Amino acid sequence: MTVRASVDLLAAKAPRRDLAENDGVDVIAPIPRDVLLDDGKPLGDGHVRLRRYGRADAPVVVVAGGISSGRRVAGEGGWWRRLVGADAAIDLDEFCVLGFDFAPLDDVRVVISPATQARLLTAAFDALRIERLHAFIGASYGGMVGLALAAAEPQRLRHLCVISAAHKPAPLAHAWRSVQRRIVEFGIAHDRAEEGLALARELAMITYRSGAEFAERFRCAIDKRGISDLGVYLAARGRAYPAQMPPRRWLSLSEAIDRCNVTPEGVATPATLVASASDQLVPIEDMRTLAARLPHLAALHVLPSLYGHDAFLKEAAQLTPIIRRCLTEDAHG
Repeated sequence: MTVRASVDLLAAKAPRRDLAENDGVDVIAPIPRDVLLDDGKPLGDGHVRLRRYGRADAPVVVVAGGISSGRRVAGEGGWWRRLVGADAAIDLDEFCVLGFDFAPLDDVRVVISPATQARLLTAAFDALRIERLHAFIGASYGGMVGLALAAAEPQRLRHLCVISAAHKPAPLAHAWRSVQRRIVEFGIAHDRAEEGLALARELAMITYRSGAEFAERFRCAIDKRGISDLGVYLAARGRAYPAQMPPRRWLSLSEAIDRCNVTPEGVATPATLVASASDQLVPIEDMRTLAARLPHLAALHVLPSLYGHDAFLKEAAQLTPIIRRCLTEDAHG
């Protein structure tokens, strides 16, 4: 089911539990023609594609993840289903949850940044007649978009929760992504775009996790063919990726990460930060710098984790009380 331009057109009077247990409803929000990309060109999509979970009449919580995530945050196939659901950290009996797909939607290379993603979201909120969010919870690239939204439109949200994301990219992470993009560009130039994307994904997987996890999981002994169990794992993750992410769209979103540039002092929204101690992409020092510069820091939580940057996907037990506290402390704000 798809609903255009109004969350309140959905069945808000259905029983609480029936709505909480559903698999979400797609919502298409048109965006004005005057919302342009960072190079001044129009976005070809013409709309923002969202998915609504829970009660349509409840306080709205927007959830966003890394560039590979999308609008399906809960239910079957939801990338954050351990944290979004009935009686979960983000309880669908209590909140209306919106997930969304990052622009661009098609396999095109465009010039976009977290700030522009935030402007597209603002246009979607206007179309959906959402004046204010209860919270924006963003992890990885989604956290950058959340920071940009809070800096540009502080009146739009009561609370911000940023997980594994800082106000600007770390130089080492930028370097890794630069090499990944060159691999994909090489593949496109030689009519092997999916192979290039698969190799870039293998390199990305190394940066998402930690050396301690790899040491615990893999023997790393190569056989007569020069192949190890870790190499097999990385190759499998690479081969699976083109089915979910087109190469030119990936280039757009990878570059968008490296265009993040938010001034922390300009974020007037109360913010909860969550860092992973083993994160290679977003070093704990960068999260501490962000925390020190935010005018209204609620808390900085540092998670002990084997999973590096992917802690936001793997550490549901540690994240649950943090997210619940973030949502309930601001319930009357």
